[in-house]
Amino acid sequence: MAIVKKYPARVVNIQNSIEGVYTLELESLGKSFNYDAGQFLHLAIDEYDPSTQWPDSRCFSIQSAANAEIIKITFAAKGHFTRRMKQELKVGSEVTLKLPYGDLFSQEHNKINPVFIAGGTGITPFLSLFTDESFKEYINPKIYLGFRTEAYNLYQAELEHMYKIRENSSNSSEFVKLVYEDIDGILDIEKILEENSSDSSYFISGPPVMIKNFKQTLVSKGISVNQILTDDWE
Repeated sequence: MAIVKKYPARVVNIQNSIEGVYTLELESLGKSFNYDAGQFLHLAIDEYDPSTQWPDSRCFSIQSAANAEIIKITFAAKGHFTRRMKQELKVGSEVTLKLPYGDLFSQEHNKINPVFIAGGTGITPFLSLFTDESFKEYINPKIYLGFRTEAYNLYQAELEHMYKIRENSSNSSEFVKLVYEDIDGILDIEKILEENSSDSSYFISGPPVMIKNFKQTLVSKGISVNQILTDDWE
């Protein structure tokens, strides 16, 4: 596990194709970022003074492949801190990052027939694995992604990169299922379980209520809690 370090960083790009949802790209102003797939960071807007306490901050999943030169995060401007980010951060703004945290993919798990389930921006910690060469180590993965509408699927570039890594772009529908709530309804955890092995590791990321309900359903159907790995650090 990498040692947590503080990184002065600069916003180099902001994308906002959906109302209230923003993707930031951040570059380090010093040493290179050091983190693993599935980890997260703390972002502070206010200037960090080493002689005082760490300023107000918020956690965000890192959606870039491990140790990328540019870190990418996505957030919805709903709470006080994220509304500040929306209002105050511009291209060129400087922030301080503290990372890495989390052990989502370093915990013991089965890399054969793994199942990845994400709702909305919950896909972001998975993308750091999906776009990394190490994803080739996962045999016969199944990926279920739920979005409010097709417009909320902001991650086609990362998914296309994943298909290329796995050399399976022509057969992507065989292991990736996109579920759009306005057309297909919501993700159905019981159906997902029926389509997969009881020996699989199940990764779940999304709204806290979704994670709780899906985990409870899997356990009630006989899946061991050790097979269920969640991104619920919030």
